[in-house]
Amino acid sequence: MTSNDGIGSRGPYAKGVQRRQEILDQTLDVVATRGIDGTSMRAIGEAIGVSHAALRHYFSSREDLLIEVLRERDAASTRSLGAMPGAFDRAAAVADRNVREPALVTLYTTLLGASVEPGNETARAFFATRFDEARARLAGELRDELAASGRHSDVELEQVASLVIAAFDGLQVQWLLDRSVDIAGTLRLLERVL
Repeated sequence: MTSNDGIGSRGPYAKGVQRRQEILDQTLDVVATRGIDGTSMRAIGEAIGVSHAALRHYFSSREDLLIEVLRERDAASTRSLGAMPGAFDRAAAVADRNVREPALVTLYTTLLGASVEPGNETARAFFATRFDEARARLAGELRDELAASGRHSDVELEQVASLVIAAFDGLQVQWLLDRSVDIAGTLRLLERVL
């Protein structure tokens, strides 16, 4: 249904979606500039020119906002990688992207650590689901790669997937502490070892 002025009934909805996306896009810049501890809802709002009330309209809490930033980045990464063949090729591509966005790696690592503490249920649910889905997806990709190559393995691929994810996350933490750590190169080594 449209009004006589040519603006569709979805106009305000589209603007709200756009504003929400702008908030998500700019929040990572605030994290990069102020660090995690400096990213209260008020500080984020002030830095990006949005009132605290407007932020609360879109996100119920700081944790909710920061998790949504990660969720959006995951979705963007999935879209950009498309159907890139090879589980380790995709992991290396993600690692290369992540080292160009240290604030993203810091945000991910910080929220992951906080997710195991009481009171961080949103983060806990996000990471539990993310790990479950990542293990299943990676195990399926490894299974498909083995089948396509005519090889077979008695190894539990879900456990291999857990190992790869643990290596990736651990390498990111090491990289945050020492930028000479080569995440993608080490993942390639892990691929050869496996």
